[in-house]
Amino acid sequence: MTRSAFIHVQHLLGTGHFSRALAIGRALAAKGIDVTLATGNTPPPLADLDGITLVELPPVRARDARFKSFITPEGREIDDAWKAARMEATLSAFSARDFDLLLTETWPFGRRPFAFEMEPLVAAARARERRPVIAASVRDILVRKQEAWKEEEMAARAEAAYDLVLVHADPDFIRLEDSFPFTDRIAHLIAYTGFVDTAGTRPEAPEGDGEDEVIVSCGGGAVGAELLRTAMAARALSGTANTCRWRLLAGHDIDAATFADLSSGSGDGLVVERARADFPSLLARARCSVSQAGYNTVLDVLRAGVPSVLVPFAQIKETEQAQRAEALVRHGRAVSVPEAGLTAKDLARAVDEALSAPRPSGFSVRLGGAESAASILAGALAERAA
Repeated sequence: MTRSAFIHVQHLLGTGHFSRALAIGRALAAKGIDVTLATGNTPPPLADLDGITLVELPPVRARDARFKSFITPEGREIDDAWKAARMEATLSAFSARDFDLLLTETWPFGRRPFAFEMEPLVAAARARERRPVIAASVRDILVRKQEAWKEEEMAARAEAAYDLVLVHADPDFIRLEDSFPFTDRIAHLIAYTGFVDTAGTRPEAPEGDGEDEVIVSCGGGAVGAELLRTAMAARALSGTANTCRWRLLAGHDIDAATFADLSSGSGDGLVVERARADFPSLLARARCSVSQAGYNTVLDVLRAGVPSVLVPFAQIKETEQAQRAEALVRHGRAVSVPEAGLTAKDLARAVDEALSAPRPSGFSVRLGGAESAASILAGALAERAA
């Protein structure tokens, strides 16, 4: 009998959450498991959905990095009627078949504003006569909450309803307790998978692209435009000004007007273009990477082994990227500069510092997180069946 999995993912600004969920879904599908991926936002345009049944729930995204206001693609703030329709769509998708596995991305360790949807979904799974395996999928670092009771509630929800908590990290590099103070409450549920490498099978960049370049990227979200603007001014101040080209990659969520404004600065050793599917091969050829410190981008940088400057996204109360950047700095794998008050001079100096440092060697992190997660989940399904 073919087993089936229902994966729920909600990305709000960047696309990393969707990319990890999709990578795990594809790894499960490779094991012969039928995978339904329910997404609460529009899938990124470069997503390879081959072999996956995609359910597009009523889409929503965060208005900004405060994560206090959530809007539809038309810019309308969601209300109780929208929430009711969204919950109904999610439960309808989950009731379409008798799934053997429910995997929730981030929840219950985040997405608190979506409790209206997630609590009924988990309750529906628990109420089934043939209860599915219920698992959570979380990245290496959780965003800290100012109120300790919220974090304790996360642990309580996992204790009460979950069979597994998959942590997509290398515990020799960073551990869940580094960012979650109630880890001991759920230690019996935790399984480390290694980092989920979302690069997959990517095209090779055309000959010459990326060769000996400084590659400036800002992930798939809409929050990196200021980094790109700063990089445009930094090139002339760097020691690389007359020796290599800088290639700036704008995420697909950066609006057309902003992208056109950035593109107007192309020329004289500066290229501005949209994010590319061949990004990993560009990095492998590059002289240096300049980026934020998102989960997927950092993995691309580590895999390429290229000198790196990290400008961790740290607006409002965000702590995750700064903590990840600090870990890389400790291992001698990056130079980090704060986002707040960043100037072109600061960025140019950081690039020159990264290029003058000894080439990193002897450091690696455990990858293969999607395949490891799929093996753990398949094992749990086999145990449940037995």
